[in-house]
Amino acid sequence: MTSSIRPRVRGRAPAGTLAAFGLAIGMLATVSTLSPASAATWPTANGSQAVSSTISVSGTKDYGMKRLYGSGDLGNGSQDEDQGPILELAAGAVLRNVVIGSPAADGIHCLGGCTLQNVWWEDVGEDAATFKGSSSSSVYTVSGGGAKEAGDKVFQFNGAGTLNVSDFAVQNFGTFVRSCGNCKTQYKRTINLNGVEATYKGSRLVGINTNYGDSATLKGITVVGDSGKKIVPCQKYIGNNTGAEPSTNGSGPDGTYCKYATSDITYR
Repeated sequence: MTSSIRPRVRGRAPAGTLAAFGLAIGMLATVSTLSPASAATWPTANGSQAVSSTISVSGTKDYGMKRLYGSGDLGNGSQDEDQGPILELAAGAVLRNVVIGSPAADGIHCLGGCTLQNVWWEDVGEDAATFKGSSSSSVYTVSGGGAKEAGDKVFQFNGAGTLNVSDFAVQNFGTFVRSCGNCKTQYKRTINLNGVEATYKGSRLVGINTNYGDSATLKGITVVGDSGKKIVPCQKYIGNNTGAEPSTNGSGPDGTYCKYATSDITYR
């Protein structure tokens, strides 16, 4: 699949090094991000590691662009809602420079505020990442990286707080970010997208629950290959805590729930 977002290294490597993406490996202070002006260049993994049971992460973990993929109980490659994640991040954890391969199980879970820097999903399993903290002050940051082949959601926002996604590429997806529509415990959720490149096919960039006071702000969005503008930038729902399928509540900018202007989205 063609991709064009070129990773750039902030304040580190010379131009010649940038062509060798792997030289950013292992440098904690070196994080690749994406330029939304072009289509994504997906990185080459630096080796692979099978994961048969969820790895717990606290503090800062840099995988040096190693590929992690599910095996055993994490290796069936299904959309099963009860799958475990490849990685489970404690509140405050920082995860850097990793490729989540296939099978991807339920990707990454953040138990509280977390930071994902330069994380790439080659073939999203159930979800790429799920954000689960219960504090309204929790902040989840996704900076750089990309995800593709998500049959349903890429990022599942089940917890409370704010999710910031920047310089990210997504290809072939259902919903890019979804505020949980029917979780047993519901919260107000704030979603900010800035510098995201979405390549068709896709259904929705963001889905939020207006009845819980959610909001989504979109800036610097580039949509590739969607000449018919079929991808909905911001879908509104009436969420619930009963497990029922939520009903839709309109779409498009309104200044309160879906916060963006026509100029914030470029089609090419």
